[in-house]
Amino acid sequence: MKSLIKAVALMVVLAAPVAAFAQSDQQPLTRAQVKAQLKQLEDAGYNPAVATDATYPADIQAAEARVAAQNATAYGSPAGGSSQAGSNAPMNSQ
Repeated sequence: MKSLIKAVALMVVLAAPVAAFAQSDQQPLTRAQVKAQLKQLEDAGYNPAVATDATYPADIQAAEARVAAQNATAYGSPAGGSSQAGSNAPMNSQ
């Protein structure tokens, strides 16, 4: 039983540094990234100069949704694509 406890303790000690390094990839945004995000929101229709407290949450959320939709469809095939389904070929009755 003591060997099991020692093994578990050893595994925890060895796994702790790995977990600490796994979280260090997050870096703060740069000033240029923040400006680019604000530009995207303004292009999507958000105007921070006319936002009031009553309309602020709805305005920014709507602009963020439009930006997210643009970013989601920026790669790959267009989201509004169409497909064509065929019909059964008539059987030749002989």
